[in-house]
Amino acid sequence: MAQQLAFIGMGIMGAPMTLNLLKAGHPVTVHTRTKSKAAEVLAAGAVWADSPARAADNADIIFTCLPDTPDVEEVLLGSDGVIQSAKPGAVCVDHSTISPDATVRMAEQLSGRGITLLDAPVSGGEKGAIEAKLSIMIGGPQETVDTIRPVLNAMGTAITWCGPVGSGQTTKLVNQVMVIHTIMSIAEGLAFAKRAGLNLETTMAATSAGAASSRSLVNLGPKILAGDFAPAFKVDLQLKDLRLVQETARNIGQPLPGTALAAELLGVLAARGRGSDGTQALYEVILSLGADKT
Repeated sequence: MAQQLAFIGMGIMGAPMTLNLLKAGHPVTVHTRTKSKAAEVLAAGAVWADSPARAADNADIIFTCLPDTPDVEEVLLGSDGVIQSAKPGAVCVDHSTISPDATVRMAEQLSGRGITLLDAPVSGGEKGAIEAKLSIMIGGPQETVDTIRPVLNAMGTAITWCGPVGSGQTTKLVNQVMVIHTIMSIAEGLAFAKRAGLNLETTMAATSAGAASSRSLVNLGPKILAGDFAPAFKVDLQLKDLRLVQETARNIGQPLPGTALAAELLGVLAARGRGSDGTQALYEVILSLGADKT
């Protein structure tokens, strides 16, 4: 008998992840705050539920992919949330990027109802979600991860058990530190090249063929050159993630000076009304710092 799945959150990541579950032959019930965002997955065969509780009713695995910690808390623990209807033995898999501490607290509350929470944030962006090539970092009981791994394989190619509950979220924060530094390096390098009068296409060709190359450079460099600041990952969401990084860093006593600078510059973008731009827009902020020198 096929496992019954629920997926809550039909955003940039959640919708294509759900489509891949459907393509793999899994029955999926979905819910999201704005029903129109679920149109594509409903057309592909998903079943609509009017609330998180109804989506979770009779589900074996309940996936969530939501913007921030309060959203996950409401969906999982709210008055019309998953905890109200999920059956004992159900597994919640949270693909959101949220607070590790809040994740541990939610896991404890769900455990009291016989529900296991796995924190399983993802990396790979919209492209990875569409192509089912996500990296999935998971915290929680290893035996539970092993049990649901065949289902996760429909969405990702790198599924890594990181440790007890909360470890997936903490690993994702490490990922976000590394990613933002890579994007910062690209923005600074190309701003430096522009100010020095170099041809940016030539600079891109040279650097992407050498030690400076990275997935971010290959994917975002051409967008910067084209003046394309549409989001692969929004500034506002990156700021949210870096807030979580900095909160965790304070809790463990680890200074992150470079991350603080990146957050400050992203904050400038947000203050300029560009929170919905992609993080590659850091290039324009850095370039503007030298505007009064020309």
